[in-house]
Amino acid sequence: MKKREFLKKSAILASSTALMPSFLLACKEEQQLAKVTPLTRLRTAHVGVGNMGAADLNDISSHAKVDVTALCDVDATNLAEAKKLHPNAKTFSDYRVMLKEMGDEIDAVVVSTPDHTHAPVSMMAMEMNKSVYCQKPLTHYVSEARAMKKLAEEKGLVTQMGIQVHSFYDYKLATLLIQSGIIGKVHTVRAWSPKNWGYDGPVPAGEDAVPETLDWNLWLGTSAERPYKEGIYHPGNWRKLVDYGCGTLGDMGVHIFDTPYNALALDVPRTIKTECREPNGFGFPENNVVTYEFPGTPYTADSLKWIWSDGPGAPEMHEDLKLPGASEMATTAKGTDIKEASVEEKMSLETKVSGPGTLPEQGAMFIGDKGRLLLPHFMQLPTKIVDGKYVDISKEIEAVSKANNMGNPIRDYASEGPKHYHQFVDACLGTDECSAPFSYASKLTETILLGVIANRFPNQTLNWDSKNAKFAEEEANQFLEGDYRDF
Repeated sequence: MKKREFLKKSAILASSTALMPSFLLACKEEQQLAKVTPLTRLRTAHVGVGNMGAADLNDISSHAKVDVTALCDVDATNLAEAKKLHPNAKTFSDYRVMLKEMGDEIDAVVVSTPDHTHAPVSMMAMEMNKSVYCQKPLTHYVSEARAMKKLAEEKGLVTQMGIQVHSFYDYKLATLLIQSGIIGKVHTVRAWSPKNWGYDGPVPAGEDAVPETLDWNLWLGTSAERPYKEGIYHPGNWRKLVDYGCGTLGDMGVHIFDTPYNALALDVPRTIKTECREPNGFGFPENNVVTYEFPGTPYTADSLKWIWSDGPGAPEMHEDLKLPGASEMATTAKGTDIKEASVEEKMSLETKVSGPGTLPEQGAMFIGDKGRLLLPHFMQLPTKIVDGKYVDISKEIEAVSKANNMGNPIRDYASEGPKHYHQFVDACLGTDECSAPFSYASKLTETILLGVIANRFPNQTLNWDSKNAKFAEEEANQFLEGDYRDF
């Protein structure tokens, strides 16, 4: 592996820190703080412009003070479609070439690639003093998350992770309600999604001809070389595969974890345990139950238990999830049609709640010493349950909303969706602050990725030493970082 040469080409981070991966230690070039220059307009470069990248491009460019300067994608079809919308932007297939040639014409970089490419692109952009908007989960490896946080802070850059619902009314409201003590100290959180971004099948055999429109070498990037198979990796199924994505936990978990994680002011967990099938080294398990234990915060009991469930049929019935009006065989929305696409890719997934005793198909339940708070995913108000009955909290909602100038609830994604992107643009222009900067996103991502690693050790409790950034179980530490291929 020619890591040193790759790093010299990419100009990635020079200094060291706890758990700084070897690929970041290879380069020792001097860093400079980002120059603070007032901007009146923001010139953006977009890496990955198909599927989710197309949505990111649309919402970033909808800001009146954005000029799309450069477009990059390894798929020529995606690039051509984006070029139609932004004919003045220069196009590239290799982000390294784009950043080298367009460095002086770019203020910010938007990274909307598969997970395994997030860190290589973002680190190179930040080393060049560019602000970065990076899709979730922030990175593919724990080591990368810590490295990106460190570099962003050292450079003084504006950063934002793409968790749009972080800026939605209902999630901000739930955060404020929890922190107001509406259900007392929280001791347990249960969160779930029945989506299936796992793969329990065999490793595909053979190889297919690479489409003329796809640069397969650039798609693989720093990951290990692998033969192309039609319909397995590009354009969408990479989320299911260990080398490129982070499974359902990395896809939907980031969204659904975000509000409880933020509301309870959590750090990273102390222990992680996953119930799933044995690892196959290729795809993520199709069903997971991940149990985290966190140290306490001002909003929790002395410790917090967090149970995440994903895959077909999730979540299994539990007393914590039983709703008023439920029968003994309480129903969930597990029978509804969950499309195998992320919420951002379709934007049409609507949470189907609502008969008595029926859980939303995706969501989170906070369990405190004064009741429970149910937060559907997404675009629905939280509801409070005490002693098996719904409790009217309209006055609490009104008070919190008024005190924080939140206005009325909005149920239109077209108007809510761009807010998180525009917040990033405004922060780059010096008129706002990002609510999901890498300082926050890195810890949330680390938490998610520790659960992903635990998939490799089913039914075994892993003990995480956050200060020294390693597991007590030595066999798990090999998965905290990965080798970078020279491409």
